[in-house]
Amino acid sequence: MSYPKSGQFVPSTFSTDVQQVSSVDVNSAEFKELLIRLYQDLNIMALATNERQSGSYSTLESFSGKSYFSNPAYTSLTANKAALRPVIRVVVFYNVALPNTAAVSIPHGITVTPTTTFVDYYGVANDPTAQTALKLPYASPTLVNNIEVSVDATNINVTTGSNRQSYTVNYFVVEYITN
Repeated sequence: MSYPKSGQFVPSTFSTDVQQVSSVDVNSAEFKELLIRLYQDLNIMALATNERQSGSYSTLESFSGKSYFSNPAYTSLTANKAALRPVIRVVVFYNVALPNTAAVSIPHGITVTPTTTFVDYYGVANDPTAQTALKLPYASPTLVNNIEVSVDATNINVTTGSNRQSYTVNYFVVEYITN
């Protein structure tokens, strides 16, 4: 099986054999080699585990498991060193009806600074009576049915072009990086 050129993958077989473990003398060079291979295998697993995307969608700020390339302004000559930037995720639950051809601003609770950069935001609006849902932002071929979503330093802003008051169970996910 070939793997993509980036990302971490845990191999399904490792370089350590169970037979080798039971037959190695603890004072030998082979034992030292075995320990090194075990350490390397554990390191591969730790790196892959730490780079996975988290399935946790909390209303508190949490790490998503995603990361962005290092800030291009940081080099070996700057005080801040180049490093991957972790993506922080927050989920906002809005248990109020979406507006009828109007806008609503929903506080997201993120402390935004000049180094904060939003990298993704999305949501879903649920109509529990009709048992339907709309992905947000929502794009329709009928322009009046569109639902615009934007994010600013304080709020998630939702603008509806038609009556969406039946959508009363709404979730918004906001992801950002700093630096």
